[in-house]
Amino acid sequence: MGARIPSALVVAALCSVASFGVVAQEKDDAAKGIEAYREALKDGNPAELFEMSGEELWRKPAGPKNVSLEKCDLGLGAGKVEGAYAQLPRYFKDTNKVQDLESRLLTCMSTLQGVDTAEYVKARFNTAKKNDLVALTAYISGASNGKKVKVSTKHPMEKQAFELGKRMFFYQAGPHDFSCATCHGEDGRRIRLQDLPNITKHEGALAGWTTWPAYRVSSGQMWSMQWRINDCFRQQRFPEPVYASDLTVALSMFMAANANGATIQTPGIKR
Repeated sequence: MGARIPSALVVAALCSVASFGVVAQEKDDAAKGIEAYREALKDGNPAELFEMSGEELWRKPAGPKNVSLEKCDLGLGAGKVEGAYAQLPRYFKDTNKVQDLESRLLTCMSTLQGVDTAEYVKARFNTAKKNDLVALTAYISGASNGKKVKVSTKHPMEKQAFELGKRMFFYQAGPHDFSCATCHGEDGRRIRLQDLPNITKHEGALAGWTTWPAYRVSSGQMWSMQWRINDCFRQQRFPEPVYASDLTVALSMFMAANANGATIQTPGIKR
């Protein structure tokens, strides 16, 4: 005759199974609630106002040379905006660098308008100079809405940027020994009720790349990808990165290349 299992253990086991079911149901309900909240946010995205402002800045003569940015080459030829964001970051022969949208805008502001872009690099986020750049990213990214991400890693410097971005993504440091991968390197990660996409996989990179720049409802601000990266560094307790630096561009290259084939959905809207 087999040994009998004490009834107390049976009861405890049944309670554990029931508790697990309750927790799983609560998580499922929370996920559905969050998704419904996100869908509600999409109705009347304030990012449209930033798009309009960005288009005005794109066409407005400015700087010492008093010219617009309408002849800026974002990779598809001078002045061509539609679809350009979907292929950034990319290598540019004239600068011999891999550039994302914001670093490329700085190049055009310098060469076309004669602007001292060092002031824009040093300016803090949510100040007039940075907000102009954010508005421009909203306008230009919006012109790629619905396009497929098509970021090349064929050029040696594009490959180098991708590998640098990958190394930085997994680099652990700071007082908490964090890395980008701490939050974005595994499936099922969550901070409070916020799902964290796994950037190392296509599905996660899709969620993490294609919806930025985005309007942040919680702060009432429009954020570009450079701003998003800056805030991630802050949360990791890292030193603040240099705006539009090779390192931040490389991180964008890593994310964008992993999202190849996905559909651009910018400007997005976030909690």
